[in-house]
Amino acid sequence: MLLSSRDPMLIKRIGEATALEVRATGIPYAFAPCIAVCRDPRWGRCYESYSEDPKVVQSMTTLISGLQGDVPAGSEGRPYVGGSKKVAACAKHYVGDGGTFMGINENNTVIDAHGLMTIHMPAYYNSIIRGVSTVMTSYSSWNGKKMHANHFLVTDFLKNKLKFRGFVISDWQGIDRITSPPGVNYSYSVEAGVGAGIDMIMVPYAYTEFIDDLTYQVKNNII
Repeated sequence: MLLSSRDPMLIKRIGEATALEVRATGIPYAFAPCIAVCRDPRWGRCYESYSEDPKVVQSMTTLISGLQGDVPAGSEGRPYVGGSKKVAACAKHYVGDGGTFMGINENNTVIDAHGLMTIHMPAYYNSIIRGVSTVMTSYSSWNGKKMHANHFLVTDFLKNKLKFRGFVISDWQGIDRITSPPGVNYSYSVEAGVGAGIDMIMVPYAYTEFIDDLTYQVKNNII
């Protein structure tokens, strides 16, 4: 719906209004924007995507500047939230969530590195330049490797290559889905998720189990 405007500055103003509304709830954080590039209309979450065209999706990252404020000159690429009327933004879902096989949600995105970098990654470049504070990993996989366990894309590429300096957050129960069925080996999921470079884990229910597992693995030099 927002895409139909084809107006990045309008999108920015919508971000500004959204920031005010979110701050009024007492929460300085918004899980937006979704910068998925929907390549298959059968995907049930295509409505969250701005476009199947990566260039159009890139142009819509102005929402980040609306939510967080404009990054000061000379500070491009650094996480930035500009005061009490702004909120931290979250670019999601990293990466390739809109390219899964047959459009099946949380499925496998089968594409070579060139395709991933030229179709699904470009909006993340813009998001980082705009100072996005957080990036959320995707439930999906890239060529069979779960994104929540993908050290190469989360740490080697996003953090080290692109110099993303915000924090990476999992999706809702995201580490549980590293295994199939979800949660079948929770200790492994904790190790794989943290080892991939995820900084904040969303654990809505079994938080005591997560704390116990994480504490044990840190104490025993597993993590």
